[in-house]
Amino acid sequence: MSTTTHPGDALSRNQKLVYVLVLGALTALGPFTIDLYLPAFPALEQDLGVSATAVQLTLTGTTLGFATGQLLMGPFSDKVGRRLPLILATALHVLASVGAASADNITMLGFFRVLQGVGAAGGGVVAMAMVRDLFSGYPLVRMFSRMALVNGMAPILAPVIGSQLLLVMAWPGVFWFLAGYGVLVLLAALFLIIETLPAENRGRHGLTVAQRYKAVFSDRIFVGMLVVGGMSFSGLFTYLSASPFLFQNVYSFSAQQYGLLFGINSLGIVAGVQISARVVRRVGPQWVIAAATATMLAMACLIMLFDSLGFGLWGVLVPLWLYICATGFTFPCVQALALANHGAQAGTAASLLGAVNFGMAGLVSPVVGLLGVGSAAPMGLVMSICMAVAIAGLWLLVRPRTVPALQ
Repeated sequence: MSTTTHPGDALSRNQKLVYVLVLGALTALGPFTIDLYLPAFPALEQDLGVSATAVQLTLTGTTLGFATGQLLMGPFSDKVGRRLPLILATALHVLASVGAASADNITMLGFFRVLQGVGAAGGGVVAMAMVRDLFSGYPLVRMFSRMALVNGMAPILAPVIGSQLLLVMAWPGVFWFLAGYGVLVLLAALFLIIETLPAENRGRHGLTVAQRYKAVFSDRIFVGMLVVGGMSFSGLFTYLSASPFLFQNVYSFSAQQYGLLFGINSLGIVAGVQISARVVRRVGPQWVIAAATATMLAMACLIMLFDSLGFGLWGVLVPLWLYICATGFTFPCVQALALANHGAQAGTAASLLGAVNFGMAGLVSPVVGLLGVGSAAPMGLVMSICMAVAIAGLWLLVRPRTVPALQ
């Protein structure tokens, strides 16, 4: 009997390394697009003469564009293959980055940020679908965790790079940098990535786009993972949206200090992802998610409590880092459980997962701006509500005791 149970098992170690690096870099395009300009939020507010909420809405536009792009790219990649949508979307990202760099008002910037999100979606959703084409079960979790080592560097490096760019150039330079990064990953996709969805497997079940969506939405576990993943992302993006103003305006951090702090916090995500990939071999991913979401709720509540008690900066930093680390535990587990039963429509399933994650995050994260960023309490409140909804989705929809073991 052959020991090759997944198409990806036939790849050599070097070939797997290439896929990890290139697909990781492609999925990092989204986080880079979102995080690189976070240190520039106060500068944008002052230079364009707009409110903090208006600046935060450009982040919302990016995440909603990212969500919409994934809904388009996922089913498209199931029908025509993976490489073409990947190349077209990344090229759109490059053009949108040039447009954002040239924007002279908040409306034009917001428009091009939406297009950037649509373009970055190709890398995110198609890379996930490519990995699902090649692997399933525990090997799928391992590949997601290895890719996370690459794309996990994006939220660590992006604000650091962005804050350093602001030392030598105005905020449009951030978008010129994104255009250059987009060109690099586009070249990598053209010359280093081969098609993972054979022509004979494209649309082999004869399903329409609507039927593909119906197939995944009829899976209770998948729907539950949409709720858990979406709320986890929403809590994280609440932090992304509020932290530039909280730490730079309230706690008087410079852009460079904020970038360093953001990088340290992002190490928590990388640590969580890598530890969870090892734990999941002994503990079911649904139980890892259960522990992580409970920890996130507790840490969000502690942020509010410590703020009300006047604990100051460290009363925010410690529970916030633990919250972010727990978020990392959920990422590969949510992805693996959501895609486990949908190899035939991996692109559609991945697109829905990404679209709901970023769509919910884009709608929820500006709420903290409306509540105000004069303290950490509004951020903690929104994060705690997100995690309460995630926990309800896990126990009422997924029902961890009914989840079959990964193979």
